[in-house]
Amino acid sequence: MSFINVKNNFILKKIFNHLEIQTYLNIVRYNKSLQNKLNKDINDYKKIYFSIIIDIIPEQNIAEYNFINLIDKKKIHIYLDDNPEETEKNSLKKDDKIKKIKIIIDNDINTLNGLFKKCNSIKKMKIKSLQNNIQDMSNMFYGDFCITEIDFSKFYTNNVNSLDSMFCECIKLEKLNLSNFITDNVENMSNLFRGCESLKEINISNFNTNKVINMSSMFNRCISLEKIDLSNFNTENVTKMDSMFKRCASLKQLNLSNFNTRKVYNMASMFEECSSLEELNLSNFSTKNADLSFMFRNCSSLKKLEFKIYKNHYPYRIFDYCVSLDDSYKKVYSSCILF
Repeated sequence: MSFINVKNNFILKKIFNHLEIQTYLNIVRYNKSLQNKLNKDINDYKKIYFSIIIDIIPEQNIAEYNFINLIDKKKIHIYLDDNPEETEKNSLKKDDKIKKIKIIIDNDINTLNGLFKKCNSIKKMKIKSLQNNIQDMSNMFYGDFCITEIDFSKFYTNNVNSLDSMFCECIKLEKLNLSNFITDNVENMSNLFRGCESLKEINISNFNTNKVINMSSMFNRCISLEKIDLSNFNTENVTKMDSMFKRCASLKQLNLSNFNTRKVYNMASMFEECSSLEELNLSNFSTKNADLSFMFRNCSSLKKLEFKIYKNHYPYRIFDYCVSLDDSYKKVYSSCILF
């Protein structure tokens, strides 16, 4: 079935936009033939398709972008509204004036990996709908240098297991609404916000991290990030936190008292170049088997640190350029408690 060519387009258009189906069934309840046809089309639609509808506010001079690597004629179809007939296209041109992109994807597709990777045609995006069988959203917006705002108003992530590099290198991204994200099954959050240099705050208080294993470079180079609340984070299964907050140069305070690091084997460069941090209490951290190399390197404002290092564990250059730490503390690895 081709969704675009189906008859009774008014009714199916409403279904496509995820309005109440029952309302439109009532319209045709006295026409048995039409009702049978509608029921068949609804069932076919549910079996074959899910959709993303995206409202676009483009850059003034839109850049070319080729979707050709994403489009398999049987799998992914992209429609741009510059054509009144919604002709399928595989690229954006410099002169395109796009207000909406409609993506129709066959139901057996379970990944959106790299869907908008390096798509520098889009400044703002509002994703209206997405069905919930997607498992992988890695690199979805990787390197979208022009995008400033993304709003996932109804974005189902129930089955997603990887958010690796989803917003990585979105250097102009200022607003990000993740309030509807369900992360119950996510195992990989590495590089999730890495290089989001314009984000001043990120509300991820709804995130469930019970299954997360990898948080490497999760906030790396979020240089404008001034605060972040991680009090809801469960890290009991995390094994990698290396470079997690590296280069968060505007971060002035960080409460990680709820962190469980018993399984973490890599904390290298975890706080490296957090040059605004003045105080850090990591007394709850377990570091027995972890790589702590460069962990606090260039934390130039750090004056007070509570942290434990096991005897005979000599982390490589862990306190390089920590110029505000008291010299007497540095002799025993700063204020670390040896045991």
